[in-house]
Amino acid sequence: MSARPSQDALTVRRLRLGVGVLGIALPFLVIAGDAVRAGRLVLLDSISAYYHTDGRDVFVGSMCAIGVFLICYRYARIDDVLSTVAGALSIVVALLPAATAGADGTDRLIGRLHQLAAAALFLLLAAFCFLFAHTGPSRPRVTAEKPGRDPLYRGCGVVILVAVALALASNALPPATQDAVRPLLWCEIVAVLAFGVAWLAKGQAIIADTGGVVAPDTGPTERVPAEEHPVP
Repeated sequence: MSARPSQDALTVRRLRLGVGVLGIALPFLVIAGDAVRAGRLVLLDSISAYYHTDGRDVFVGSMCAIGVFLICYRYARIDDVLSTVAGALSIVVALLPAATAGADGTDRLIGRLHQLAAAALFLLLAAFCFLFAHTGPSRPRVTAEKPGRDPLYRGCGVVILVAVALALASNALPPATQDAVRPLLWCEIVAVLAFGVAWLAKGQAIIADTGGVVAPDTGPTERVPAEEHPVP
């Protein structure tokens, strides 16, 4: 009979689920929120552009919530550092709006800072996906189901990196094409969804653990009874 997860473990799992759910819901909440309040559906250049619409409160609230979840997240030391930085960047992205067309002076500087923070945030989210798939002495525990989730983590990380690369490449498209296709918006949506899926998987909403754990130094084939290693 497997040991009951500790309260700390349940808190970490719920934080992961919260981050995943918010990540997946973010683009839909922002777009739908603006559509409901404005009375029509409008696709803008990016998710951040909805800061300047009726969807502002949804965007800022969701990004700040994700930031708080990430800052509160605790696991291995490297996870703690990356999640704290990512959480701070998420709040910066929420509070420093993207520049509008024709912005200059202070507004343009704030827009540049927003872009830098957003780019760094996406890269950290990709790094987290690969970190989730990492196994080593620094990882507190390795469950028997983890190898089944590792390809999903890596796949989500690759998707985020490809989306970021395509978003940068889309700047070379003619303005008319960018206005018609909204490539940056779609790249951001894909990256955010991949981020959300990875965190849902880490929160065991996808391929849930059954109780046993695998000792990190014995390899994925040696299963250790949960009674000997209580699930944290």
